[in-house]
Amino acid sequence: MFKILTLNNIALEGLRRFHRERYEVASEIAHPDAIVLRSYKMHDMEIPDTVAAIGRAGAGTNNIPVEAMAARGVPVFNAPGANANAVKELAIAGLLLGARNICDAREYVKTLTETGDSLNKKVEAAKKQFVGFELPSRTLGVVGLGAIGVEVANAALELGMKVIGFDPAITVRRAWQLSAGVEQAETLDQLFQHADAVSVHVPLMEATANLVNRDRLALMNDNAMLVNFARGGVVDNEAAIAALDSGKLHSYVCDFPTPELIAHPKAVVLPHLGASTAEAEQNCAIMVAENVKDYLENGNIRHSVNFPEARMPRMDAYRVTIANANVPNMVGQISTCLADANLNIEDLLNKSLGDIAYTIVDVNGAIDEKTEDALRNIEGVLTLRNLGKPVT
Repeated sequence: MFKILTLNNIALEGLRRFHRERYEVASEIAHPDAIVLRSYKMHDMEIPDTVAAIGRAGAGTNNIPVEAMAARGVPVFNAPGANANAVKELAIAGLLLGARNICDAREYVKTLTETGDSLNKKVEAAKKQFVGFELPSRTLGVVGLGAIGVEVANAALELGMKVIGFDPAITVRRAWQLSAGVEQAETLDQLFQHADAVSVHVPLMEATANLVNRDRLALMNDNAMLVNFARGGVVDNEAAIAALDSGKLHSYVCDFPTPELIAHPKAVVLPHLGASTAEAEQNCAIMVAENVKDYLENGNIRHSVNFPEARMPRMDAYRVTIANANVPNMVGQISTCLADANLNIEDLLNKSLGDIAYTIVDVNGAIDEKTEDALRNIEGVLTLRNLGKPVT
């Protein structure tokens, strides 16, 4: 019986993937085998030694001590792309909110107390102060062409915008999904230089912190728009506010409130709504539950942020998985230990990602405690999981 600890409310459709016959799922549980969460901040949490996997029902993993878990041999899973449509819709809405001054107009109407002809006259007299502009023919720069960025770029193209994208690490899969009408920027500065609007879709890390800064905003066309539904730290807020004050930016629409942005009349700040749809929460929960389940039962890894992709079909054989430091001769030492136990390797997969390597081995006989100890004692081994034969 596997034990799953949940640290947030997880969509029921996801939790149903953990069948009761093999899983116990609760928000309070001792000695969990895995933790599933959304936004709970784990950095100050004492994570039990029994935890073999952590699953984030969403894309970002800033709330999880990812590197510390890698050092313990614990994969951290996320759900990239599961909330792509929800964030895409909000990014497009952000462009429309910014271009048409919708929020200011709505706030004005809320102040009106007149009725009848007086109300009509007040509306007609004031509407000119909320005149905006249309999106077709304007140029949108999309920074980051992952699952969300590709959808935003394609949708903006359908709205009649000219779209420029930048992502030096775009995958072949995303490139196939990207419309041929999206132009490629050679550099970030080139993208900003041609943009009437920019939408950012990159994770927050050292390389992307303050990616949108004073110098890059200065390159944009005057009266431009900035949309950020990625992470707050990707944009230098002081630089954005200065650009709003100078008129370089017409509007800044984002999902990450700060007192300064909330107080600014040209900023539209939302309460982190990016993935806040029932559909997105369900999709994220299902994806992460399936991946955590596949890891616990079969040792397969998909959509991990700190471990390599590693999936090997199950056969009628005994399986062991090993996470270790990515150093030479580990597979050789593992093979030698199994040979010393008179076990024949039926299938083997070895993958690496940075400092971490991961091996899945199927053998023709049960792996006893003595062999387990020999494998664990190989220098560099972080974790070993003896999964036995597949459950039918």
